[in-house]
This record gives sequence, structure tokens and C-alpha cells, in this order.
Amino acid sequence: MSTLSAGLLLIVSLFVLLGTGMPIAFALGLSAVAALVLQNGLPIFYILGDTMFSGIANLAYVSIPMFVLMGAAVASSPAGADLYTALDRWLNRVPGGLVLSNIGACAIFSGMTGSSPATCAAIGKMGIPEMLNRGYPNSVATGSIAAGGTLGILIPPSVTLIVYGIATETSIGRLFMAGVLPGIMLTVMFMIWAVIDCKRKGYNFDARAVRYTLKERLVGLPRILPFLLIIAGTLYVLYGGVATPSEAAGAGAFLTLLVVILAYRLFRFRSVSTIFSSAMRESVMIMMIMAAAELFAFALSSLYITQSIAETIAALDVNRWVLMGIINVFLLVCGMFLPPIAVIVMTAPMLFPIVTQAGFDPYWFAIILTINMEVGLITPPIGLNLFVINAIAPTVPTKDVLWGALPYVLVMFLAILILCIFPGIATWLPNHMMGAV
Repeated sequence: MSTLSAGLLLIVSLFVLLGTGMPIAFALGLSAVAALVLQNGLPIFYILGDTMFSGIANLAYVSIPMFVLMGAAVASSPAGADLYTALDRWLNRVPGGLVLSNIGACAIFSGMTGSSPATCAAIGKMGIPEMLNRGYPNSVATGSIAAGGTLGILIPPSVTLIVYGIATETSIGRLFMAGVLPGIMLTVMFMIWAVIDCKRKGYNFDARAVRYTLKERLVGLPRILPFLLIIAGTLYVLYGGVATPSEAAGAGAFLTLLVVILAYRLFRFRSVSTIFSSAMRESVMIMMIMAAAELFAFALSSLYITQSIAETIAALDVNRWVLMGIINVFLLVCGMFLPPIAVIVMTAPMLFPIVTQAGFDPYWFAIILTINMEVGLITPPIGLNLFVINAIAPTVPTKDVLWGALPYVLVMFLAILILCIFPGIATWLPNHMMGAV
């Protein structure tokens, strides 16, 4: 079989397997194996195991299950409810306070978990029913949570940025710094659109205001502050060079688990085992996707597909911003069909040299790539966050969820445009704290 035919088979078989509902890791692995066997014969099986293992045999990957455990400890406890309640009570007098507290809770919870689906589920379970009870339109209630959940892969500590750092051999601490200001900017942009959307749909904020006393506002803070301090401490030791990402993740996971157990009295074995079971499932899923993506990338490279795409893009005699536009479209399409981690593992090593040779900052590009992946989380056909919202709010029609989330896609496009015009939003903090690259 020719290289071109094997390459086409690889791509087509992947989409066919994904269309059957097969898990991402198995679809990536089986399509890669099929193409490699047809191209090289059965002896290729001798190197498949080593290829997959080499994809995850990296000490830096230890940080991933640790951050996942940190998120599982928060998501499996009442911490999300406390965070949501505290923000709601402090922002209740602000126009659109409830929708703003939802998005703000998503942003802070994202920093605790680093997971978009977990953020959607934790905040959505409380936020969506409360918003519906107060008369917010269906599309506003569900769309704001779906979009707010995407912040989980941008605001540090982010598993997505860790994977990018390992795939491109860039500093994870610097990547985390690069995500801070864009994460804040995108959160504020989401909040602005949410208020505009509410007013556009005729929602009367003043008529639905709920008043809380100062005592009611302060009562929930003691349980929230330890988590915020843990996040701040984890980021500090990373940014300050005190610890490696793996060490910081391990310490953060231990302290978060300790606070959750003590603050919420989760002394029963079943409660703790639930946290570890959840973290284990998600960690294994991520590692399987990364191992299978490594095999898929090996198949692409063996069939000279990766090199051909890279050479084609690099050979384009166009302005570098046109090149970046083509790369953005490519990433958007990939993000609509594959999860962020799979896209990064497969595309980052290929695009990284092209981007850097074109004169773009690699840390700035990491943020652009991540926002593109956020778009994929709330757009069909995969749209993982949309499925999560459908599961936790089955009474809301799917079309309302979709139409509520789609405007936030345009907000993300605007954020990408702003970052292209003002790249310092992403590069200033890491350069200021750690020096220019």
C-alpha cells in the first residue's frame, strides 16, 4: 500500500471509529495500528508497546495525576457549593450578580481542578437551577456555565498547559504565568457578555435581587480561603523556582486532600476512596489518550504525513499572520473532533518549530492554542461541556444550551484577536517574573 493510501486510511478510520462512539484512546490506537500494519506488516507489533510507553515515560507527567487528585478532592466535596454560595452573597447587589458569580466561581474552581468538565458539573449543579428559579433565560443559565467551564484548561494550574510544556520542552512555570492575565481577561469578557445577553433578553436584575447580611456573607469564607491559599502557594513555588511542577503538584494535592478531609469531616473510608477512584479514572483516561496519541503521532510520522503537512505550511509564501490564521483554523477543526490533550500531543510538536521560525513567542502561542481548544469544548460535534450541561440540566432543551454557548465562541475569537494585537497580555508576566526568553 502506498504512503498516501495508508495516510488516508489512518485519517478516515479515526473518524469512523470516533463516529461509533468508541473512546478516544482506543480510536487513536486502533486506527494507528491498522495503518502501520498495512504499511509495514506484522513485525511492526514489536515496537508498538515501546512506542506507547515512551509517550508517557516522562517524570514530568507525575504532575498530571497529582493535579487531577487535587481537583477530584475539591469536586468530590462541598467546596464547590461553598465557593458558589460565597460569591453569590458578595455579588448579589451587582447587576447580574448571580450570573457573574457563576462565571467567577467557574474561574476560581478551574484553578482548583484544572478540569473543564469537573468545573461545569460542580458549578452547574448549583448554579443552573438557582438561575432558572430566579427567572434567568435558559440559554443564559446554561450557556454561561458551559463557557465558564472552559476556563479550566487555561487558568493555571492547567493540565493542558502541562502537556504542551512537555510536548514542546518549554517551561511549565512560565506557561502557567502566561495563562494568568489571558485567563482573567477572558473571564471578564465572559462576564460582560453575560450581562449584555441578560439585558438583551429582557431580564430585570433589580426585580430579582436577593439581600444578605454581612454575617451571611462572612460565614462561608473560612472554608474557601484555605483552598485559595493552596492555589496561590502552589503557583508561588512554581513561579519562584522553589519546586518542580511534580513536587508542587504533589504538595498541592496532599494539602488539598487534607483540608477537604478536615474541613468537611470526610473521615469515612468510602468518602476518601471516592476521591481517589475519581482521580484514578481521569488520570488513567488522560494517560491512555496520551499514549495512544503518541502511537498515532508515530504513525503519522512513519507515513510522512506530519512532515508533509509541516513542509506544506512552512512552504506557504504568505505573511506570518496569514500563516497564524491558517494554523488557528487547523486547530479549531481539530478541537471540534478531539479532546484538547489529544490535539496538543499530536499537533504541538509539529506546529512548534513552524511557529517559532515565523517569529512568534512559544508561550504566547500556547495560550492561543489553548483558547482554540476551549472553543472545541462548547461546539459540536464533540462539545464535551455541552454534554455535561445536558446531563445536569435535562429539562433545558439542547438547542437552548447550544444557542446560549455559541456567542461565547465569538467572545473567544475576540480574545484571540486581542492577544494577536497585544501579545504582551500573555508574555508580560512571565518575562517580568522570570526574565525574557
